[in-house]
Amino acid sequence: QVQLVESGGGLVQAGGSLRLSCAASGRTFSNYDMGWFRQAPGKEREFVAAIKWTGGSTYYADSVKGRFTISRDNAKNTVYLQMNKLKPEDTAVYYCAGKSRWGLSSEVEVSSYNYWGQGTQVTVSS
Repeated sequence: QVQLVESGGGLVQAGGSLRLSCAASGRTFSNYDMGWFRQAPGKEREFVAAIKWTGGSTYYADSVKGRFTISRDNAKNTVYLQMNKLKPEDTAVYYCAGKSRWGLSSEVEVSSYNYWGQGTQVTVSS
């Protein structure tokens, strides 16, 4: 089992920045590809960003490309999501997720991920 705990959410004005962190424990962190997803009220959970276990490949939803950056520190068992130029439509609960580095599952599908954090609220005011 892998336990994931997000932090860093909060209330920010449009145009501002936040950095989310996700601390992992329980298994070897470098054995997992990691992703960030978000879910707004009344909407389905959607892909935001993902990073391979080496940190060498990253993936982004079109809606956040150029504004958000995903990174990881395998020595600290932590994955980050730097969010800049935030917009009101970025308001959601943000979830960290992990999946085994072995296999060919999609980086962007919710169903690919086996492990999930509890989520952290991000609210962007206009």
